Amino acid sequence: MPHLVDIHVGQRLKHLRVLRGLTQTDVAEGLGISFQQVQKYELGRNRISASKLYELGRILAVQPGYFFEGIDEDICPETAMLDEEGARIASMLARIKDERLRSQIRSFISELANDQAA
Repeated sequence: MPHLVDIHVGQRLKHLRVLRGLTQTDVAEGLGISFQQVQKYELGRNRISASKLYELGRILAVQPGYFFEGIDEDICPETAMLDEEGARIASMLARIKDERLRSQIRSFISELANDQAA
């Protein structure tokens, strides 16, 4: 059974990788490992060594401490991070330069979500 910390770190890795528009293969090539190993990292099945965390930080342009942010919060591993689809949508929205258009899209999504909740 994976440790909660390993799951959290893996989720942070996956979330950031998706936001950066990188594949598991892209990250794996940067680390000199297989994409299957990156999958295991993201699922928390394998622990990430300090040296690999350092390299991941370099590849993803964050400090290694990023992967541990929020670890002290009482999180549920299954729901704490955006799922991959949500992260892709957030990444696409961030690339829209027109703030007015982004605002309209956020309002539209909010309306849809409110309709679904009712």
